Amino acid sequence: MGQIVLPELPYAKEALEPTISAETLTYHHDKHHAAYVNKLNELLPGSGHEDKDLNAIITATAKDDSKQTMFNQAAQVWNHTFYWNCMTPDGGGKATGKLAEQIDADFGSFDKFAEEFKAACTGQFGSGWGWLVADKANGKLSIMKTANADTPLAHGKVAVLTCDVWEHAYYIDFRNDRGAYVQKFLDVLVNWDFANAEYAGEGADALSSKKL
Repeated sequence: MGQIVLPELPYAKEALEPTISAETLTYHHDKHHAAYVNKLNELLPGSGHEDKDLNAIITATAKDDSKQTMFNQAAQVWNHTFYWNCMTPDGGGKATGKLAEQIDADFGSFDKFAEEFKAACTGQFGSGWGWLVADKANGKLSIMKTANADTPLAHGKVAVLTCDVWEHAYYIDFRNDRGAYVQKFLDVLVNWDFANAEYAGEGADALSSKKL
């Protein structure tokens, strides 16, 4: 039987300071993310999903009301793993590579994309996520927001970039100013190399935290 594992952060806990503190990452990764991993591993035995990878668990449970708790845990494990990789020290600024071209084509300009992305993040009522996603059929980019644990994987979209807007993601460092947190995320944290890899279809499977 496989076991879902908590992935290591892709940088030191101090690496994103002063925007995101080591204290925030300690609680967010070591407590919140770890709790989703642990709960999911408690739910898997006897579920019929024991030998599936994380992506497959999410897809299989997304529309099953009887598996809502399992979906929530699995999706949050995936969402958080994706979020960590969306950030990097000395990141942020305008998009690069193929993604920059596609953003200009689909939004008109990077500034327009940034405006819509920030609006989605700040406009998400309560806990949730703001996303840049791509259509699987034609690669067209769009913005979406999801509540609580919901994830683009459950809606047939390719996740390209996300910002976690649950309060525990930013409250220590920004208190209730979600807008300031999202702006700093865009200005100094976004890992455009990772986003480009996800858009090109080169990275998503690596985020399936399944240890067989």
